[in-house]
Amino acid sequence: MRRRIGSAMVAMVGALLLVSLFLHIVPGDPVDVMLGEQATEVDRAALRRAIGLDLPWYSQLGVFTQQFVTGELRTSLPPFQRKVLPAIGTALPYTLLLTVASMLVALAVALPLGVAAAARRGTAVDAVAMGTSVAGVALPRFWLGPVLIIVFSLKLDWLPVSGAESWRHLVLPSLTLGTALAAFLARMTRASMLEALREDYVTVARAKGLSPRTVLWKHAFRNALLPLLTVLGLEFGTLLGGAIVTEKVFAWPGMGTLLLTAIEKRDYNTVRATVLVFTLCYVVVNTLTDVAYARVDPRVRRHS
Repeated sequence: MRRRIGSAMVAMVGALLLVSLFLHIVPGDPVDVMLGEQATEVDRAALRRAIGLDLPWYSQLGVFTQQFVTGELRTSLPPFQRKVLPAIGTALPYTLLLTVASMLVALAVALPLGVAAAARRGTAVDAVAMGTSVAGVALPRFWLGPVLIIVFSLKLDWLPVSGAESWRHLVLPSLTLGTALAAFLARMTRASMLEALREDYVTVARAKGLSPRTVLWKHAFRNALLPLLTVLGLEFGTLLGGAIVTEKVFAWPGMGTLLLTAIEKRDYNTVRATVLVFTLCYVVVNTLTDVAYARVDPRVRRHS
């Protein structure tokens, strides 16, 4: 547990340092955004002092850390500086909802597809399943999202274009995020199933006269799921980050939209805080994945 907490702290400190470095080297000045490039030097200097940009970067980082921990962190943009953490608390559930829905969509497609491809290896079913998965991986999300909007919202008028008022607003974003993941998981499932089907316990199960369906799902599939647990944990964290573009396309009010808006406005405090929360979610999910893997596989508990 101490090792995991230490790893989490290192990850969060590293993310904070990297995003702070990035904010200081990218073009653009918050003062120009707020006052315009025609502002006088006196006004620019006064605003820099007001929002702490006159301090060295490490002092700004220290002030940010203190305010973030105490919950007093505010947006960098006067005159109406709002607290950052309540905004994150409002946006985070939307991103988690979208991520979970996308994961469910991916699993619902990938597991049957991967199992069918492994069970009928070398047949037309295998070729179609793997061809579909390759196509899914090749489709970029920034292209797939607008295409789904054109087809299902503008042409067919089945689903809303944007927003988050009901479950219908969740369908297109989750399909956009879940498609690439489904394609990747289908290939992983197929590979894991093929390996499981070659094991001795599957041969013994077949020798006992069990039906092919029982051998496939009760024996091979259960053991093939073990390697997928680690992949699912990593991909859940990837989906959290990948949701940024998708949220912007569908105007989904999640963390991605909050982050992009903060970047556009050069709101450094919100950018840092959002990245920290993303990192924390990623670390927590991967820790839970390790725990789940140890619960499922006793060999991991013995060696941990």
